[in-house]
Amino acid sequence: MPDTLAMLVSWAVVILRFVIPLFIPRYPLPAVIASMILDTVDQTIFQQFTSLPLEGYQEYDKALDIYYLAITYLSTLRNWSNLFAFKLSRFLFYYRLIGVTLFEITQLRELLLIFPNTFEYFFIFYEFVRLKWDPKVLTKDKLITTAAFIWIFVKLPQEYWIHIARIDTTDWIKDNPLNLIIVIGWAAILIFLAWWLLRDLPPMRSGLTVAASYRNFPFDGSLAKKVIDNYTSKKFFDNFINYELIEKILLVSLLSIIFAQVLPDVRASNFQVAIGVSLLIIINTELSQWLSRRGAQWRSIIQEFIVMSIVNFGIVLMFHVLIARYEGSINLFGTLFFVFLLTLNVTLYDKYRRSQIWSQAESAIFAGQK
Repeated sequence: MPDTLAMLVSWAVVILRFVIPLFIPRYPLPAVIASMILDTVDQTIFQQFTSLPLEGYQEYDKALDIYYLAITYLSTLRNWSNLFAFKLSRFLFYYRLIGVTLFEITQLRELLLIFPNTFEYFFIFYEFVRLKWDPKVLTKDKLITTAAFIWIFVKLPQEYWIHIARIDTTDWIKDNPLNLIIVIGWAAILIFLAWWLLRDLPPMRSGLTVAASYRNFPFDGSLAKKVIDNYTSKKFFDNFINYELIEKILLVSLLSIIFAQVLPDVRASNFQVAIGVSLLIIINTELSQWLSRRGAQWRSIIQEFIVMSIVNFGIVLMFHVLIARYEGSINLFGTLFFVFLLTLNVTLYDKYRRSQIWSQAESAIFAGQK
């Protein structure tokens, strides 16, 4: 097979793995399922259509998995109206992210069993419910029961199967076709338990709600006076350390440490990565707030991403020139890759966290009027 075709197939797969997750905020369920399917079949595509070595891709594959998971979490900021479900999903996401970070540092596979990826399937459950119901019908008890069910009956067996026992399901069935009956039986049990969780919900509404709704709250509206928001409240500008800044530093630092472990030719320590990322986030946050204080409003999230990318790339290039004068060096390509992912996550976080803050304020005002 020509090398050109092999490279085209490889680049097409990688580009799709970058692009498809960007649709999750707008079309959560189909985009998540598409991302999961592509993650499952990408290695098979490489084996069938290319002769390229896959050893190096395994490291990028891990990074792309975390990238997809982060976009999925950020979409909950944008879309989820059930605030308890959002808080529970946030815990599940960071619990998994911390586990993956510890695994990449220690290479102890048991950590992936202790910190299972319950968040991913919990997200799918919520978005499946949103297709036919208002997610606010999900009570705290039902959400906790669902998370426990996914954790115990879905993710623990899956994490053990993949990471501890290291069994390939396809090969396992090929070795003994009767094992397919076990897989079908287990799937039937899970479907029954899912039905049991949904059996007492109100009647379904007509049609399917595939696209997630999103509202831009007016900065000069009545609600703006009751919201503590980095971008609209003058009072909040006086507080340099705030919840949003801390979460952004935690989120992007953990992501960057994971990328530093799995990507080749990263010469910085985990501490250096965390410090460098934190400085960039602080600069980005203060720049955005400085612009907002002067009445600047982004016309679109794409415009904000482009402007902040130019700023961050400029900082990195300036640092690259300065450190070279003192006989130091950085991996410029790897650093720019970090900066691209950092800027994307920070931009989405700033945009969607703002929506979550305003939605919480609106819910609190509505509850107070009852």
